[in-house]
Amino acid sequence: MTKPRRMYAAAIAVAATAAAAALTGASTAASANAPNCAGPVSDTWINVTVDGVRNGNGLMAVTLYADEPRKFLVKKGSMYVGRVDATAPETKMCLFVPKPGVYALAVYHDEDSSRNIKRSGVLGLPEEGFGFSNNPPTIASIPSFRSVRLNISKTGLSTRIHLKYP
Repeated sequence: MTKPRRMYAAAIAVAATAAAAALTGASTAASANAPNCAGPVSDTWINVTVDGVRNGNGLMAVTLYADEPRKFLVKKGSMYVGRVDATAPETKMCLFVPKPGVYALAVYHDEDSSRNIKRSGVLGLPEEGFGFSNNPPTIASIPSFRSVRLNISKTGLSTRIHLKYP
């Protein structure tokens, strides 16, 4: 004879397993609705359109930064880099973000697929196209973190970044 407590515990275990399977299916369905996505899969992503792309060579690299100004554009400061094949005159993709929140995006056109941005020898200026979220001016220096902050409050939002080539 099965005791009521054991039956209750078994029912809870079955319900928990079914709920976990449903959540996994929802997450998979959500990511399936986000084509051409890059980065670690999550339930939150942003659609990114990069315009001003001069050719379809190589990769478009979108770097995600957390809301931490001291880590912006420093070596090993990013959360990750998402890469997709470049297409001209614009590249459309989506980038998974860990959860809704404030982030910054830096983009470069990795024309030679080296997975690194090419820089000039003396001054270290970019030799490949680049851009940032919110498209701040970058004439004399790199933009401030405050000027590139982007509030990604829910999944499926869109942003447009214009590339600048040297």
